[in-house]
Amino acid sequence: MQTLDKFRQMVNRASYGACFIGMFLAIPLMLLTVGDVMGRSFFNKPIPGTFELSEYMLAVIVLLGAAYTQQVKGHVGVDFLTSRYSSRTQAVLQAVTTFAGLVIIAIMVWQGYLEGIHEKAVSDQLRVPQWPFKLLVAVGGLLLWLELLLDFISSVLKIAGRQ
Repeated sequence: MQTLDKFRQMVNRASYGACFIGMFLAIPLMLLTVGDVMGRSFFNKPIPGTFELSEYMLAVIVLLGAAYTQQVKGHVGVDFLTSRYSSRTQAVLQAVTTFAGLVIIAIMVWQGYLEGIHEKAVSDQLRVPQWPFKLLVAVGGLLLWLELLLDFISSVLKIAGRQ
């Protein structure tokens, strides 16, 4: 159990650190968008590359924030049916759905990695390489997969009556 707690703490720190990087980009994204709107509205001169930069910053924010959102249970969940079941049945259903998520996210990590290492394209206007952002799918997905793994282990321990 102590090993699991250390692993959980390590994954939680990594997820928070990744989310912090994403949060750090939220303010520049807002400032860039406001500057572009003001330049376009008042001076008829938009900031070149705003659309591309916004896409990339949003990708970083979303991909690096997904694991932390899972950690704090911030993803949308509908439990109006499952809340009527016993806690053990809820744990079984949680384990099944979490396992399905583990499979799907594992495929996403694998494909994100393959896409990232083979990507040679650059953006149209600013010529920004796209491979780092495609690799972020694998990085963010791996962190999300680890968070889901911890949730799966927790569900299995509940089913076994050890938590």
